[in-house]
Amino acid sequence: MLQGLTTAVVVLGRDLRVVFLNLAAETLLGTSQRQALGKPLADLVRPPDELIGLCKKAFDSGLTYGCRELAARVGDREVMLDCRVGLLNAQPDHLLLELFDTVMDRQLRRDEDLLAQQRLSRRIIHQLAHEVKNPLGGLRGAAQLLERQLPSTDLKAYTKVIIDEADRLAALVDSILRAGGQPRPTLINLHEITEHVSRLIAAEKPAEVELVRDYDPSLPPTEVDRDQLIQALLNVARNALQAVDPVDGRLIFRTRALPNFTLAGKRYRLILSIEIEDNGPGIPEDLRDTVFYPLVTGKSTGTGLGLTIAQDLVSRNAGLIEFTSRPGATTFFLRLPVRTGEIEGRTP
Repeated sequence: MLQGLTTAVVVLGRDLRVVFLNLAAETLLGTSQRQALGKPLADLVRPPDELIGLCKKAFDSGLTYGCRELAARVGDREVMLDCRVGLLNAQPDHLLLELFDTVMDRQLRRDEDLLAQQRLSRRIIHQLAHEVKNPLGGLRGAAQLLERQLPSTDLKAYTKVIIDEADRLAALVDSILRAGGQPRPTLINLHEITEHVSRLIAAEKPAEVELVRDYDPSLPPTEVDRDQLIQALLNVARNALQAVDPVDGRLIFRTRALPNFTLAGKRYRLILSIEIEDNGPGIPEDLRDTVFYPLVTGKSTGTGLGLTIAQDLVSRNAGLIEFTSRPGATTFFLRLPVRTGEIEGRTP
C-alpha cells in the first residue's frame, strides 16, 4: 500500500535506520531502496538534527509531529521539505516519516498554470486569427474595386498600398495558424537549433551586445520538430535582445541536461533545457502571471504574440517554457523531455 502512494514515505527502525522507501521517496531522496536499506537517516537528509529530534520525540511520546519548510540537502539537491513523523500503525519499533517537497509542489502548480494558459492562449490566437482574416478579405476586395474606378496612376498607388498591406497581414495570420500544426519530429541534437538561432541573433544584435554560448556537450539527441523549435527559440531570443541595453547588454545561450525532472506533472529520467538569459531590467511584476497570454507585452511596439506562440510550439513537442526574472537576470527555460519515439501532438 505504501509503495503506491505519491507522497514520499520512509519507514525507520528505532535506531533511525531505513527499513523501507517507497518509489516517491526514492525519487525525492535520489537513491534506491536497495542502496538506502540500513542507512541512517542522517545519511539521506542533511543537516539531520531537526528531523532526528522529531523522530525521537515521536518514539518517546507515541504522538505524531511535523515541521514545515525544513531547508535540507538530499543527494546533490537543495530542497524545502514539509515533514510528518509518527509510529507506524502504533508499532513502537517503527516510524513512518512522510516528506513533502514544497518546491516541487509549487513547481507542479506553476506547470499546471502554464499549461492552462497555453490551452487558453491557443484558442484565443486561433479565434483572433480568423477574426482578423475575415475583414481583411473584404478590405482587399474593396480596394480592388476602388482601383478600377480611379483614373490616375498616382491614385492607384494608394490602393496598391492597401492591397499589399492586406496581403501581408493575411500571410502573417496564415503563418500563425500554420505554426500550430502537428510536429514533424526528427532526431537531432538541440545544439543544431541553438547554433542556428544564435547566428541569427548575432546578425541582428548591436555590435556592443555580448553573445555568450555556454553549452553542455554531453546532450543526447532527441526527437523534435526542428522548424517549430527554431521559431520558438527565436521568439524568446528576440524578446531577450529587445530587453537589453544596446551598449552593455549581454545574452547567454545555455544548454543543460537535468536528471529526474518533473515536467508538466510527469516525471522524466532526463530532460533537456535550452536557456536564454539576459541582463535587462527584468519582467515587470504585474506581467509575470500573464506573460504567455496573447496581446500581453511590456514593449510599446510589441504584438504580445511572440511568447504565446513560442509556448504553444514547445508544448506541441511535449515541452514547456518557464522563466525566472529579476533586474539584471531574466532567464527563459525551454524544457524538453528526451524522446526517441513518435511525438504525440497535444490537443487544445
